[in-house]
Amino acid sequence: MMKLTIGWLYFDLMNTYGDRGNVLTLQNRAESRNIQVTIRPLTTTCTSADIQTCNLLFMGGAEDWQQEIVSKDLQGEKKQVFAHMLENDIPGLFICGAYQFLGEYYLTADKKKLPGLSIIPLYTQQSTRTTERLIGDIVCEVIHPKLLKYLSNDQDRLLIGFENHGGRTMLSDKKNALARTVVGYGNNDTDTTEGSVYNNTIATYMHGPFLPRNPAIADFLIAKALAVKYNHDVQLASLNDTAITNNRTYLLKKLYDSRT
Repeated sequence: MMKLTIGWLYFDLMNTYGDRGNVLTLQNRAESRNIQVTIRPLTTTCTSADIQTCNLLFMGGAEDWQQEIVSKDLQGEKKQVFAHMLENDIPGLFICGAYQFLGEYYLTADKKKLPGLSIIPLYTQQSTRTTERLIGDIVCEVIHPKLLKYLSNDQDRLLIGFENHGGRTMLSDKKNALARTVVGYGNNDTDTTEGSVYNNTIATYMHGPFLPRNPAIADFLIAKALAVKYNHDVQLASLNDTAITNNRTYLLKKLYDSRT
């Protein structure tokens, strides 16, 4: 039996938007394929060695004061460990505030500059229009080559979520973008990019939670985690996703129709 350890990073701080559903989806879709899953909650008291036991990483979003605590904890040895893991293809899913940490810095509404991990060439800052958040349903089309290669079904290449963020993320290289927005904003309100991809790591502003609405992305993360751990490609067994597919079809029609 294959085994998978999922590191739930800063579960007690970076969990404002109910992103626990992403962890549950990873667990459910892995266990449905007879893969033994261990969820490892990790917070400021964890060590670098604790983090390195994980095969897949997840971190959700939070408010600025929580992000400030996490930003301080991510420096030093932990920063080096995260960078090393992601550089060596350990997959991860980083949502909203966690996404911002992968960049160079996040400039808060109070003009505090929180240093990031500097893993992806991007930066984030609050809008100068401080009351203006980017909120609402979002639909986007995957454009990153790595994901396009894995997502052979055109429907799986359409991602659905809900965004709620004041930060505007700017990519230094738009080739790193996960997707192109069709409905909603995405990274910012000046271009159509959404999210970013680095090796096997996906970063996005999409809540929802994201993975229950986009199970093919969950399967991508699971497959890549197992491939790295066991040093060979893993072909996941198909699951009965009829109910999920029907729900996605309904949501996509509703959201596309809302544009007119």
